[in-house]
Formats: sequence, structure tokens, C-alpha cells
Amino acid sequence: MREIVLDTETTGFEPEEGHRLVEIGCVEVINKVPTGKIYHQYINPERDMPTEAFNVHGLSEEFLSDFPLFTEVVKDFNEFVGEDKLVIHNAEFDMKFLNAELTLAGFKPLLMERAIDTLLIARERYPGSPANLDALCRRFGIDNSDRTYHGALLDAELLSEVYLELSGGRQRGLDLGADGTGGLINTAIAPSEIKRQDRPKRTFSPSEEELKAHKELLKKLDSPLWLKDSA
Repeated sequence: MREIVLDTETTGFEPEEGHRLVEIGCVEVINKVPTGKIYHQYINPERDMPTEAFNVHGLSEEFLSDFPLFTEVVKDFNEFVGEDKLVIHNAEFDMKFLNAELTLAGFKPLLMERAIDTLLIARERYPGSPANLDALCRRFGIDNSDRTYHGALLDAELLSEVYLELSGGRQRGLDLGADGTGGLINTAIAPSEIKRQDRPKRTFSPSEEELKAHKELLKKLDSPLWLKDSA
């Protein structure tokens, strides 16, 4: 069960107002557990950086000017995410920016049905409680001390840990697996699929010492079935 935990940083709130992507961070997870494979890319937005946005992520126009345009990295991005589910905190925000960039680059937009929104999951799980990423890290004891600024890759890494906890944590049981929507399904092995080791039949009789030891053991048991069957 491959999923991609994803986060972005932007120059503002609305692509319709000319705001652009400036950073994408992705973490691959298999069965809710990070594999170590990531995708991280800073992007030149070809515009200025508003002060409000800079105060959030600390990415300046000068810094970003040395990085490629989205059109230069879109194929690598699409290759990494593939057709798998996208785990996003406040998915509507990130998806509208990704789809705006994909459309401008001449690529098909991502279907909203692919997104698993951890913000909605957290609000349903803990109604009335703060559901932002920092609050969820505190709830689950996840160290987010390095998060002085928002950063797409760091936030995706933190979200991957939060997502694991929202899905039941590491101790999920021996017969449980992911169904791709944050729920759990029974994946116990059917009895017919269990491979048992064949053992050769005993071809010799027990010795007198073994029979004596067996009788002594039966005396210590309370109404052993062996004696009832022989009575």
C-alpha cells in the first residue's frame, strides 16, 4: 500500500491572484510507514515574495531565483507520485496550487479523489481540539522542535508520523492492514494458506521408563481425560 505524504509552500493563498508554488516536499510511505524515499524541490516562482509569505516559510525571491521553474521539474514530480494516494494536511489548499501549476505546464490536474486529508481526519477524531500540524505533533509526542519555519519537506516528514498515529500507530495488531483511506481491514491469513511442517510418524513403542513417567504425570493431574477414556 504505497501512499505519498505531501506538502507545499507558496507565495500566497490563491493561484487565481497570481500566486505560485515555491516548494514541494513528498515522503513515500508503505503501509503507513516511511520508506526513506523522498522528493524535494524548491521552485522559482518568477515573481516577488510577499512579506507575509516570507515570514511563514523564510524563502526569499533571491534564494528561489537559482532554482528551476515548475515546468522543468514537473515530470520528475509526476513520476515520483505516480497514481498513488496523496496524504495532505488541508488538501484543498495544496491541490489547487498543484493543479494550477500542472495546468499551466500542460499536464492533467490531479483528481481530488486521490487526496487523503489529515486535517479532516483529525477534526473528526478530536472534535473541538486544535487540528493544525503543531497541535497534532504535541498530541502524539512527535518532536517538531526543528520547525522554526514552515518547510515542505520537514512538514511532510512530520505529517507522515502524524498520519501513522491517526491510522492507529505502530502497534496496529498482527492481522490488520491499511485500506488506503486511513481505515483498517482484516488481512489475516486463511487457514488453507498456512504451511505446516510435516513430521514423520513415530515408528517405535515408548520405553518402560517413559510409560512410568507418564503414569506419574497423570497422578498429578485433576481428572485427566486419558484415564476417563480408558475407564
